[in-house]
Amino acid sequence: MARRVRLGATAITVLVLAGCGGGSGTGSATSAASAASTAPAVEAASSVPVDTAAFSDPLRIDNTWFPMTPGTQLVLEGEANRGRGELAHRVVITVTDLSKVVDGVRARVVWERDVNEGTLQETELAFFAQDDAGNLWNLGEYPEEWESRRFAGAPSTWVSGHGGALGGVHVPGLPVTGSPTYVQGVAPAIEFLDHGRIDQLEAQACAPVGCFDDVLVVDEWDPLAQPDDGHQLKHYAPGVGPVRVTPKGGVEQETLVLAEQNRLDAAELDEVREGALRLDQRAYQFKPAIWSATSPAVRDN
Repeated sequence: MARRVRLGATAITVLVLAGCGGGSGTGSATSAASAASTAPAVEAASSVPVDTAAFSDPLRIDNTWFPMTPGTQLVLEGEANRGRGELAHRVVITVTDLSKVVDGVRARVVWERDVNEGTLQETELAFFAQDDAGNLWNLGEYPEEWESRRFAGAPSTWVSGHGGALGGVHVPGLPVTGSPTYVQGVAPAIEFLDHGRIDQLEAQACAPVGCFDDVLVVDEWDPLAQPDDGHQLKHYAPGVGPVRVTPKGGVEQETLVLAEQNRLDAAELDEVREGALRLDQRAYQFKPAIWSATSPAVRDN
C-alpha cells in the first residue's frame, strides 16, 4: 500500500510519543510495543485497542508540526512515477468542519485528492484525532481509486477497531531524534503496516510558499511492501504541516512541495463539506461491512 500525502519486523516502541511528560496517551501504545517485541508486528499491533480515555479533546488538533484547523487547505505539487515515468502530480489536503466517531474516538475528517496529469486518481477521507500527549493519530481511511475517470473501487479502506485494524500516531507531539520506530497504522486485511521514525529535527526546507526553519523530518515506510517501494521523507514545518516530500529509494520516486496554503471562505467550506459528506455516504454503499462500524460524519456545532 503506497504511502501518500495525505499522511519491518522490528521491535516497536512508542515511549517517545508521549515525550518527557508521559501522559495518559501512552497506555495502549506501550502495550503494543511490548507485544510487538515477542510476536509478528501485524498480529501484535492489531490486537491492541485504542485507549479512548487518552482523547479528552480529540478535535483540538494543535500539534506543532501538523495543526488541523477546519477550512485549512494545503496544495502540494511535484512529480511521481506511477509506471509511465515521472509525471505531474498534485495533492490537495483539506481539513473539513466534519467529524466522525471511529473506534470510540471523535475524529476530524480530512479530504484528500490525488491528481495525476490533471486527472483524478484518488479521492480519500482520512480521520485524525489528537491525544492528550499531543500526538496526532490516524484512525482510518476511505480511499476511492479512479481509472480513466471511472470509479475503480476502494480496496484499501480501513478503520481502527474493525477487522484487526488499529490506528497509529501520524505525527508525534514531542519527537526526539534517535527514538525507536513507531506504528502509524495497521490493517492486516489489506496488508497495511506503515512505520515512522524521526529522521531530523530543526531542519530547513524550502517550497514555493517560502522557506521554513525548525522542520521535523519523518522517515516513513511499510515493511510489508515490496523492496522497490522505498521510503518517503516527509518534512513538517511548525504551524503549517507537510511542506516537502522526497523519496528515499524505491521506484515511485514521489517528490512534492507545498505550492499553496489556503484558508477557505464560508462558501468554499460549504462546498468541501458537501463533497466530503457524499464520499462518506458512498463508503456506506461500497464498503458497508467496514463503514457500518462508524457513525455518519457530522458537521461541527
